[in-house]
Amino acid sequence: MLLVIGACLAVSLGARMSQTATAVFIGPDGKDAGKATLTESKTGVLIELQVGGLPANKWVAFHIHENGKCDAEHGNESAGGHFNPGKMEHGLLAAHGPHDGDLPNQYVGPDGVLRAQVFDAMVTLDGKKAIRGRSLIIHENFDDYRAQPSGGAGKRLACAVIK
Repeated sequence: MLLVIGACLAVSLGARMSQTATAVFIGPDGKDAGKATLTESKTGVLIELQVGGLPANKWVAFHIHENGKCDAEHGNESAGGHFNPGKMEHGLLAAHGPHDGDLPNQYVGPDGVLRAQVFDAMVTLDGKKAIRGRSLIIHENFDDYRAQPSGGAGKRLACAVIK
């Protein structure tokens, strides 16, 4: 009987572990800038992040990008466009949007650190709309939630591959 309980506990713990992911941000200089923890629920993914070295007292765009590649030397262009499996328009307020990777703007505090908890109900960590293996990007400007293809978000200041 004890063996069966142990096996059930192991299966339960294994399932729980697969519902989380982490992502380490690199800044424009290629050095570690912060971290995100992602937790999947029945209705989406919670992203908790803390990233430093950003412009203080400013709203910045935050998106999930299609490729799991960060290359600070080349402006993190290797991350590709926004995660958009449904081929929708960009923007939370767009008539034919949003992308699954479109997220609300985030505020960077006076210390240059972004601290946030963001929930995306349109993605999963694994499976059909999986974001594990993709990247998180923090841009230099805010997202206007309408302009194509990225809301005027500007340069990619920080990038993290979701693992």
